Amino acid sequence: MITTTTPRRTARAAALLGALTIVVGTSLGSFPAYADEPGAPPAATEAPKVDLVLDGSGSMRTMDIQGKSRMEVAQQSIKEVIDALPDETEFGIRTLGATYPGNDQKEGCKDTQQLYPVGRTNKVEAKTAVATVRPTGWTPIGIALRAAAQDLGTGPTTRRIVLITDGEDTCAPPDPCDVARELASQGIHLVVDTLGLAHDDKTRQQLICIANATGGTFTDVRTQEQLTKRVKQLVNRAQDTHTIAPAKVAGSEKCADAPILTPGVYTDREKFSEHRVYRVPVKAGEELRASVSVTPDRAVARDYGVLLQATDSGGQELVRGSDAGSGRTDVASTGVRWSAAEDDSSSASASPSKGSGSAADVRTVCLVVSNSFAAQAGVQADPGLPLELTVDVAAASPAPDGPAMGLGRGWILLGVLTLAGLLAGLIFGWLARWRIAVWREN
Repeated sequence: MITTTTPRRTARAAALLGALTIVVGTSLGSFPAYADEPGAPPAATEAPKVDLVLDGSGSMRTMDIQGKSRMEVAQQSIKEVIDALPDETEFGIRTLGATYPGNDQKEGCKDTQQLYPVGRTNKVEAKTAVATVRPTGWTPIGIALRAAAQDLGTGPTTRRIVLITDGEDTCAPPDPCDVARELASQGIHLVVDTLGLAHDDKTRQQLICIANATGGTFTDVRTQEQLTKRVKQLVNRAQDTHTIAPAKVAGSEKCADAPILTPGVYTDREKFSEHRVYRVPVKAGEELRASVSVTPDRAVARDYGVLLQATDSGGQELVRGSDAGSGRTDVASTGVRWSAAEDDSSSASASPSKGSGSAADVRTVCLVVSNSFAAQAGVQADPGLPLELTVDVAAASPAPDGPAMGLGRGWILLGVLTLAGLLAGLIFGWLARWRIAVWREN
């Protein structure tokens, strides 16, 4: 749609755009992914690792995807994925419900096998192994996820499980959602992505729950092309995410015994309506930048919020940031910025000693993460909700001290620019009327 604007409206729009540009430009800060300092997340030294878990239960015989059975579609897609595997990716395959043909549910619910070990892939051997799978038994998703986590091992890098299934777990306990939360709470940097070949609500909700618990994704698959494309994306994503492994940290209830954080990315677990406290040393002339994200990985009540506060060691608030939701998002996040002024008298009082040396100028800032999440009826409270905390300490920006940037950080510049736009519009309108009057006289 094409709209026509008057000079007056154009001036107002320009004023507003200019003001917003300045405000946003002076408000945003950058956060480093990692810092090579003591206490910072370790640098990744491993290859990306992916374990694909294939459902081999009897229902995979169903022929409802483009005239083929679900198993045929999955096998063909996996073969194409194997052909396209990056050389550096360590890839493995595990099955569930694919080897026990009997009717004993107790035995069938133990049925998970490592079809191809995680490691450098011989593509011919891997594709041959996939071709041998036949739909057979039950659907023990929970124990298969635990076994896949063991296949991948532990280490500093993020690992991915890609689950392809057409139904919900028929063997609980263990409930696969609880298993996913259990794995996530162990701090082993594990992400589970789920792909559903069936489309009923119960299966979809279970697969979404598994993915949410570990920060993964869920895809409702309708065609073979869609399945192939999505699995390739997830395998390739492992190359991008395997180095992004936040360091595990445990916040405390009080600032005095809170862990000291250096610039980096950290992960923790926070219970419903809990406070978690961390400490960050900030020198005079430096600026603290921090952000936090909390993920509701299970059913929570509507109307929730996340609060991040920076306080001094005595509990006096320095700055705060907050975010609120109503159940329509899968993450709540906020951030803060705070500069340590060199002439701040309270900074001196917080110093360990007064004298020569940089130690006298260090101020300890307490970062307090709080949430107002509440679990829905019947939902387990443990482990706590996953949170990710990003911390950076950089040279303080001189912008707040400069008159021009000081205007840009508030409403004054916006008012000035708006007034200028209005005056320009009035002048233009007056000139237009004067020209029309002259034209009529002549």
